[in-house]
Amino acid sequence: MRALQLPLVRADGDDRASWISDEVLGCQFRDRRLGRRFKIVLKQLSEASCESIPLACQDWANAKAAYRFFANDRVTESDILSGHIRSTRERFTGAAGTILILHDTTEFSYHRENVGLLHKPKHGPSDRWRARNPLCGISMHSSLAITEAGLPLGLAAVKFWTRKEFKGTNELKRVINPTRVPIGEKESVRWVDNLVDTTAVLGEPTRCVHIGDRQADIYELFCAANDVGTHFLVRTSASRLAKDGSTKTDAVMEEADVKGVHRIEVRDRDGQVSEAVLEIKYQRMMVRAPIAKAKDYGPLTLTVIHAKEKGTPKNRERIDWKLLTDLPVRSRLGAIEKLKWYALRWKIELFHKILKSGCKVEESRLRTAPRLVNLIATCCVLGWRIFWMTMINRSNPSATPTVALTQLELKLLDRLAKPADSPSTLSDYLGRIARLGGYLDRANDPPPGNIVMWRGLARLTDIAIGYSIQAEKCG
Repeated sequence: MRALQLPLVRADGDDRASWISDEVLGCQFRDRRLGRRFKIVLKQLSEASCESIPLACQDWANAKAAYRFFANDRVTESDILSGHIRSTRERFTGAAGTILILHDTTEFSYHRENVGLLHKPKHGPSDRWRARNPLCGISMHSSLAITEAGLPLGLAAVKFWTRKEFKGTNELKRVINPTRVPIGEKESVRWVDNLVDTTAVLGEPTRCVHIGDRQADIYELFCAANDVGTHFLVRTSASRLAKDGSTKTDAVMEEADVKGVHRIEVRDRDGQVSEAVLEIKYQRMMVRAPIAKAKDYGPLTLTVIHAKEKGTPKNRERIDWKLLTDLPVRSRLGAIEKLKWYALRWKIELFHKILKSGCKVEESRLRTAPRLVNLIATCCVLGWRIFWMTMINRSNPSATPTVALTQLELKLLDRLAKPADSPSTLSDYLGRIARLGGYLDRANDPPPGNIVMWRGLARLTDIAIGYSIQAEKCG
C-alpha cells in the first residue's frame, strides 16, 4: 500500500497544539465562543494526559469554564466530534486501497453514589432501590476507520445512549422473541445507522469494508450495506437459511471441501506463543432472511468462510471462526485476506480500552449523562491521537518526523538524545518518546504500546512547557 498523500496530522511550526487546530477546524458550534472554549479544553486535557478537569485546568476560573462547557445545553457530542470526523474524511481521501470500518459497542459504568442518578426511579430514590441498582451508565457505538496496515484514521460515526436498566438486559430475551421486533425498536439499529452515516461521511462506499463481531450478525445490516453499495465482513452467531430455504449455512459448509490450511501464531492464557493450523473452507451461496423478516427483506448472494483449528489446543480456546461477507472469495489467499481483516477488529476494542484506562472517563463525576457524553466525545479525539501515534510507528516507521511532531518537540528530543544517536525517521523519534514513558527498548521487546507512548508524550509536554517558560525569561 502506498503512503498517504495528505499529511495525517499537520505539525509544522512550534505550536504544540497544531494537531488540535486541525481536529477542531471543522467543528460546528452554535456560538463561536463555544468553539474557542472547546479548543482550550481539548488542549488542557491533552497536556494533562486526560487527568481530572481541576488538574488539567490548574485554576478555578478555567475549571469552572470547562464545567460550564460540558454542561452547556447548546453543546452536543455531534458538535464536539464534527471537526474530528471531517479530519477523518480527509485522511480517508488521502489513503489508498481498502479501508476497514470497525464497529463495536462499549459501555461506561458509573456508581450512582459517585455521579448521582442518571435514571431516577418513578417514586424517588430509596436505599433499597440503590442497593438493587448500584450501577448506571452510558453505551457508545463507534465506527473507527483504519487502513489495512492497522493505522487508525479516526472515527467516522458515533452514537451514545442510556438505558432504563443498564445491566441484565439479556433477561428480556426470555420474555420476547428479538427476531420479531422491528429493527427500529431495538438497540441494534445503531449498527445500521452507523453504517449508513459512515457511508455518507466518507463517500466511496466501494472502498470500505465494514467489520463487526457476532453482535453485527444482523440481516438488516447486510441489506443496508447492499442498498448503499458498500461491503461488510462479520462473524456469524447463528446458522442462516441458505439456498432455497430448506437448508442452512452450517449444513452446506459441513459438506464443503477444505480449500487449504493457514498457520498463525497465537498466545495462550499464560502468554506462551504456539502455532495454530487452521482449516479453511469457503463457498458462495444464496442466504435468505429469517422467516419473520422474509416479507420485508429479500435473499442475498454472500460468501461464507469457515476457519477451524485442527486438534484441541491446551490452555486456550479452540479457534473457530465463521465469517459472512458480500465480497467474493476465489482462492485460499483471498480467504486468508478476509481472516486478516477480521483479526484487525480487536483494534477498536483497544481504542475503547484507551478511553477507559488511559482517559479514565469512568472516573469522572460530572453527575449527568449529557455532561458525561460530552466529556467522552472530547476524550475520543484525544484517545485517537494516542492510538494513531502508537500505530504509525508500526505501519509507517520511515515517515518524515514532522508528520506527527512539531519543530520544538523534535528539537527537545534531539537535546535529550545521547551524542551517538542521530534519529532521522519518525520511528526513531517515537522510540525516544516511548523511552521517556518507561519503554526499555531491548532487543526482543515488541514495539511500544499506548501506555508508554501516553506517558512519554505527557513528559515531553511538560519539558516543552518548561522550555518555553525558560526561553521567555531569558528574553
